[in-house]
Amino acid sequence: MSDLQSDVAAAMQRVKEQVETVIIGKRETVEMALVTLLVGGHLLIEDIPGVGKTTLAKTLAQSLGCVFKRIQFTPDLLPADITGTSIYNQKTQEFSFMPGPVFAQIVLADEINRATPKTQAALLECMEELQVSEGGVTHKLPRPFFVIATQNNIEHAGTYQLPEAQMDRFLMRVRLGYPNTDQEIGILNSQVQSHPLVNVTPVLDADALVQLQEKARAVVIAPALQRYIVEIVAATRQSDQVEIGASPRGSLALMHAAQAHAATAGRAFATPDDVKRLAPFVLAHRLILSAEARARGVEDTTVIQNILTQIPVPAV
Repeated sequence: MSDLQSDVAAAMQRVKEQVETVIIGKRETVEMALVTLLVGGHLLIEDIPGVGKTTLAKTLAQSLGCVFKRIQFTPDLLPADITGTSIYNQKTQEFSFMPGPVFAQIVLADEINRATPKTQAALLECMEELQVSEGGVTHKLPRPFFVIATQNNIEHAGTYQLPEAQMDRFLMRVRLGYPNTDQEIGILNSQVQSHPLVNVTPVLDADALVQLQEKARAVVIAPALQRYIVEIVAATRQSDQVEIGASPRGSLALMHAAQAHAATAGRAFATPDDVKRLAPFVLAHRLILSAEARARGVEDTTVIQNILTQIPVPAV
């Protein structure tokens, strides 16, 4: 283990331990969230109400000591309510920009699919270019910049499906699911007197997190592994079950996620196992399934798993 990656692994372990004092029994989901954070990407948490989507987002923010803001998405929310707007100052006779809640290091976009597509689109530039353009002026967002969005994938009344361009901005999509019996008893025990979130303390700060993100990019990706990633993504475009496959942005996302995953394990190089474990989380939400596949109830994650069994694994 190199000193570079051991620093990353130790720091991410501290964050994971802090988060797991609140989020019980969901280690894989927590690990995927930390990989997304380390890449500098954005996370979509999609699940039914009451399983801890918002709690996971709050716990992550509180563990990192970053500036955190929550935006509750509603049908009447406007783009300016997110990004900010210019206000005329009568004293100076000039317009001054008033930043919106997106100007934070960690932004919780709660129930993002309850806002109209026009309002959802206000996040596109923010998530991809880390900036807001308003009145011909570009305003840079702080670093790190991490959007955690939640959405309920069961209730469709009063919601607006996220467009493909918006889905493609999320590095990963994760789901929490129901806890088992022992995990649910653990949740009850942890909240008999107070919510464990009140005891969560920061284990990192913004500057340290940015440095860790830079160190994760130093993880080696062998040429054979790059080809393996491209072959997986190309297979999504050729599948009979897929109408539109993943774009090159998906290839980049999978490569960077593999680097971050290796770094959290204390390795200076990524392996095919990193890619195979991450591919369903990184690629599934980027697919548009064919009408026949949707009619048969095929899951996008199943398509990715099937592709992984067909692509030869390189010796790296």
